[in-house]
Amino acid sequence: MTAVTANADAPVLLDLPPLGAAHFARIEDKVAALMRTRCDVVAMQGEALLPLEACIRSAVRPGSTALNIITGPYGETFGGWLRSCGAEVVTITAPFTGAVSPQQVADALREHPEIDFVSLVHAEAATGNTNPVAEIGAVVRAHGALLMLDAVASVGAEPLLTDEWGVDLCVIGGQKALAGPAGVSAVSVSARAWERIAANEQAPRRSYLSLLDWKERWIDGGRSALPHAPAQLEMLALEQAVDRIEDEGLDAVIARHRAAAGALRAGVRALGGLVPYVIRDEDAAPAATTLRAPVGLDAREVVSAALGADGSVPVQAAAGALTKEMIRVNHYGRAADRDVVLASLAALATGLRAVGMDADGDAAATAAEEAWNEVPAAR
Repeated sequence: MTAVTANADAPVLLDLPPLGAAHFARIEDKVAALMRTRCDVVAMQGEALLPLEACIRSAVRPGSTALNIITGPYGETFGGWLRSCGAEVVTITAPFTGAVSPQQVADALREHPEIDFVSLVHAEAATGNTNPVAEIGAVVRAHGALLMLDAVASVGAEPLLTDEWGVDLCVIGGQKALAGPAGVSAVSVSARAWERIAANEQAPRRSYLSLLDWKERWIDGGRSALPHAPAQLEMLALEQAVDRIEDEGLDAVIARHRAAAGALRAGVRALGGLVPYVIRDEDAAPAATTLRAPVGLDAREVVSAALGADGSVPVQAAAGALTKEMIRVNHYGRAADRDVVLASLAALATGLRAVGMDADGDAAATAAEEAWNEVPAAR
C-alpha cells in the first residue's frame, strides 16, 4: 500500500488491494450484529438518504396508504417520497419539543385500517428528540403494516434492537455515533419486506435505488460476486468504525452518549439563559442536544460568540424555520466526551455573556460533572 500526503495531517491511501466479495460480506455481517438483526443487510454505496429513499420506493406501491410520523426534517422528507410513489399519506406530526406516543400511532392505525407502511425516525439529531420505537413497533406489528426506521442518528448512541422491535426496514449510517464515514450506509430487510418489494411492480429495477437488484445479484447468489465496484475506502472505514465500537463495547458506547446528553442538559439548566428544547429527559436524543434561546435573542448570535470563544466545540445554529430560536450541540461519536461537553458549556457561557445575558459557567460545569458521574459505565 502506498500513501501520499496532501498535508501532514491528511494521508490519502492509494494502491489498496481490491475489496473482494468475501470481505464485503464480512463487513455486512458485522453491521448486522451491531443492528441486532438476523435479517439480510445490504451495505449501500452512498449516504443514508440512498437506502432511505430506496426503501420507500421499493416497498410502497401506488394506491396504498402509508403512515408518516414527523418529529423533525427527515420525516418531512419521507412524506414527499411517499406521495411521489402514489401513496395516500396519513401524517402524525409531533412537536419538536418531544416524541410521538405509541397511542398516537395506535389511534391513526385504528382510524385508517388500510395503512400498510409506517415510516419513523428513531432519533432526530436536528431537533434533538428520540421516539419510543419498541412500543411503536409493537403497535405497528399488531396492525400488520411494515415498519421502516431511520436509525442513522441512534445506532451506537442508544439501543437498537431491530428484530426484537419488529422493524422491517432499518437504515443506518456511520457518520454520527459510530464516528465513521458518511459515504456508505446499510439497510436491513425482513422477509416480509422482501415479499412486499417483490410484489410491487413499481419497485426500482436496474437502478441505484433498487433493493431488488442487490437481492437478486448479491444475496441470492450467496454474496459471492459483487454487482459493482464497491466504495472501497468508505467500506473499510465503516468496518473500522464498527470494530472500534466492538472493542470499546456497545453498552459502554451507549452509556457514553447517554452521559453526554445528561451532562449537557444538566449543565445548561444550571447555566441560565438557555433551556433544553426537548422538554422531557426521556424524549431527548443521546446524539445531540437542542437548546432554546431566550425570547428576543437570535440563537445565531449566541452561536457566533460561542464559536468565537472556542471554534472547536460542536455547537451550531439550527437550520430552516428554527434557526433564530434553536441551538444544537452535537455530542455523538468521539464528541460524546466529558471534556467536549464541558468545553461546549464554557463556550456557551461566553457566548451568552457576549450578548448581554447572565451565565454561570462554574455552576454549569459542576452540574455537568455530577450528571456525567451518574452514568457508571461512562466514567
